[in-house]
Order: sequence, then C-alpha cells, then structure tokens
Amino acid sequence: MKFVDEATINVEAGDGGNGCVSFRREKYIPRGGPDGGDGGDGGSVYLVGDSGLNTLVDFRHKRSHRAERGQNGMGRQMTGRKGQDVLVPVPVGTRVTDGDTGESVGEVLAHGETLLVAHGGQHGLGNIHFKSSTNRAPRQATAGTAGERRHLRLELIVLADVGLLGLPNAGKSSLISAMSAAHPKVADYPFTTLYPNLGVVGAGSDRSFVIADIPGLIPGAAQGAGLGMQFLKHLSRTRLLLHLVDIAPMDDSIDPVSQVREIEQEMAQYDPALAERERWLVLSKIDLLDEESLRVARDKLLAELDWKAPVFCVSSVARSGLKALEDAIVRHLQQVRESAPDVDMPDETSEVDQMPYDPTRS
Repeated sequence: MKFVDEATINVEAGDGGNGCVSFRREKYIPRGGPDGGDGGDGGSVYLVGDSGLNTLVDFRHKRSHRAERGQNGMGRQMTGRKGQDVLVPVPVGTRVTDGDTGESVGEVLAHGETLLVAHGGQHGLGNIHFKSSTNRAPRQATAGTAGERRHLRLELIVLADVGLLGLPNAGKSSLISAMSAAHPKVADYPFTTLYPNLGVVGAGSDRSFVIADIPGLIPGAAQGAGLGMQFLKHLSRTRLLLHLVDIAPMDDSIDPVSQVREIEQEMAQYDPALAERERWLVLSKIDLLDEESLRVARDKLLAELDWKAPVFCVSSVARSGLKALEDAIVRHLQQVRESAPDVDMPDETSEVDQMPYDPTRS
C-alpha cells in the first residue's frame, strides 16, 4: 500500500430536526392545548484514532463524510430521534487543520481517541414551549439549526521517539534494520528509501523505543529538491535526532564535514525549532576503515565541526557499536520522561554523557 501522509476531506454534520406545531385532539377533551414535540439534534462527525491504520490512502477514495439529520418533532409531545453520529477512523498521529482558515482543529494521538470536527445542529422547539396564560394556542415552532460543514486538511505525522537524519546512502535504513525488526529496502545506491519507515527497538522490559527513518535530504531540499523535506515533518514529535554520516564515502571528493553542514542548513530553513532539537552524531560504516584510520577521520571531523554533543561510531553490517548507541538512547529517553512527564514532545532535552568509542564493543 502506498504511503500517503496528507489528505483533504469534507465533513458535514447533520441539521437539527424542526419543532412541531400540534394540538391535542381527543374525545371528551375539547381544549387539549398544544402538544408539539421538539426535533432531534443533528449527528456530529468525529475522527477516531485507529492503531491498525498507518496511512491516509483511504481518503483518496472517500473524501466526503456526512452525519444524519435529526428527525422532526411530532405530536403528543414526541421528540424526534437524534441523528446518528459518524465516526471516521484515522491513523494515530493525525493532525487536523481547517482547510479554509488554516486554524488548527486538533490532533489524534492515541488509539480510540476521538476528535470532534463537525458539530451537529441544535434541535428546534415544538409549540408546547410557547404556551402561556395569554397565548393558549401557540402556532409557532422553531426550526433546527444547520450542522457544521468544514473542509479539513489531514496530515499524518508518525509517532517516534528517535528520528534518523542524513544524506541519501548514509546508512539510515541499514541502522533501523539492524536495531529493530523493520525491513526497509537497503541497497548500494542512494534514494532507496521513498517513504518513512518505523521500527520498534526492544531493549528489555519498559525500555523499548520507536525509531523513524525518512528519505535522505539533499542540498536544496528546502526549495523542494528530493523527497526528504516532504517527510521532515515526521521528526517534529521525536525526542532525539540521530544524524548519520558516512565516515568512509566511496568518493574521496565527498567531505563529511560539508555533508553535516548541508543538513543543518536545510533543517534551519525548514524549521528553526527542529534544528535546535537534541541531535547526536552517528558515524556509520566503520567496518570499511581500520582502527587507526577511523580514529583519525573521527577526530578530524569532530574538530572541524566543533561538535559538543554525543558521538557514536557504528557498523550495521558488523553490528558494531549498536549496543552502546541503544543503551545511551534508552537512558536519554528515560531522563526526558522523568524531567518532563506531562510534555508529549519537549523542546529541550536533558544531556547524556557521551560514551567513549570502543570499536570492539557490539
């Protein structure tokens, strides 16, 4: 199934039922008086989180969702039936905005969570409400109000604890495949990742976390080049970013320092807040270098970048350095949850001590 993370839909709540004008007509009761009942409320439209969905592709085929109109009131003070609500399932992580005004409607962040997007119309009143000592036979009733009609824009943002950044072919898909049970496409050419991939890393009881891989960024992405910028929004809810850099590029003319700066520039142009998020440097493909060459390349890169955040050296093929990275991520996420338990995705995160590099540790 093709990954679709944006869709537009039209929602239409039901109108309220009209009130009834009626009078009691029974034998031996010549002056029964008014007995018109109220109409029923119109049905509303709700979005409901469904963890079984992971794409918005269904909305490519069904764009309109309409709730039922409320039934009109009836004689004998009978109230009309309420219109049936419409529940529209959406993937967890769906953000909703008004397509006409750009106003934020809300988000659906949990399975079973409901979000009201179109309120049903109010019922009309029957003539029984208008009787008085001076108006004993009222012939007025009110009509039900119209239900809300809205044009909505749905945006799916995957929920992950850790997000992967990097240029194409930096080793992001290999890393998520090695650390989790996810099986994204891995090949020896760039742009193998066309859609975001999610993987769950099981690090023991209550120590699991979700990692997200998006298509690689390229220079000019902020102006629309490539695919990565289209999906960069999926990193907005992550607590930690891992910036992968190929420490042993096949082309000697490629400079890892320039690669890091290019990604930083594209992130800053896309969203300055995302560029300020906690970001660790992960040097990949270390199995292609001997220990001395790796040390020299690593020290040179960190010196030129003046890098202060944690740094890790890994090889997804040799499974080297993965355990150290995994343990550090678990500790960092635990610190974040303890420092801000009520904040879903904090802007600032706690520092984690950098672990020394050990090429023999796996």
